[in-house]
Amino acid sequence: MDNAESLAGWASMLADRTRAAFCLALMDGRAWTVGELARHAGVAMSTASEHADRLVAGGLLIQRKQGRHRYLQLAGPEVAALIESVSAAGAPVPPAPVVSMAAAHRRRNLTFARTCYDHLAGILGVSIADAMTTNGLVSRAHGLALTPRGTAWLTSLGIALDKPGKRPVLRECVDWTERRSHLAGQTGAAICRHAFDAGWIVRIGTGRAVKLTPSGARALEDQLGVVIDPAGKGSPGAAPAAPAAARHR
Repeated sequence: MDNAESLAGWASMLADRTRAAFCLALMDGRAWTVGELARHAGVAMSTASEHADRLVAGGLLIQRKQGRHRYLQLAGPEVAALIESVSAAGAPVPPAPVVSMAAAHRRRNLTFARTCYDHLAGILGVSIADAMTTNGLVSRAHGLALTPRGTAWLTSLGIALDKPGKRPVLRECVDWTERRSHLAGQTGAAICRHAFDAGWIVRIGTGRAVKLTPSGARALEDQLGVVIDPAGKGSPGAAPAAPAAARHR
């Protein structure tokens, strides 16, 4: 009964549209003020504050106070994984009618590439996951695992993973737009961080959507053999030349 009540209590926190909107907004991995979340969800500050208090008390969010503001973030990657999984597992809901060109662009940008807490999602994230499997950097033979070739490839990019701990080295995260898996865990987070630092991707505005830069498109083709239009048009295809990752044998 204790477990049942705990599950019901957790589910009830996400059963409210405003609280769900808060959690989805915070999937960009950054801290938002209560005022920013209120504007995002279209509710009054007092209402936003009440919902934020409940999410913090329930352990889904953490808060930090700085001056007059309090900043809210998801409590950690485990919470982000739960929210993404629930979003992907739900029955498909027809997208809301597009009422403006701006809304159409936002939807397309989110579908093409976005952050899922601290790793990459959307067409871009799924394409990277597929390419890493194809190139032998990731194995699914005995459960999802990074191969020695994958470790060598990460090292060639200057990426060093932490020692195995509470957070897994690699795990799958079901993508709610593609209905397939992208990569999370330490590896997914490290690749996303490197993509930002190397200028392969840049944020679009203040939301979760990211843009693949021309240099990022060239790097993905060279490193993983993935051809993606930086404008987000079309679908990824295999590059004719052997990717750099395939040379780490």
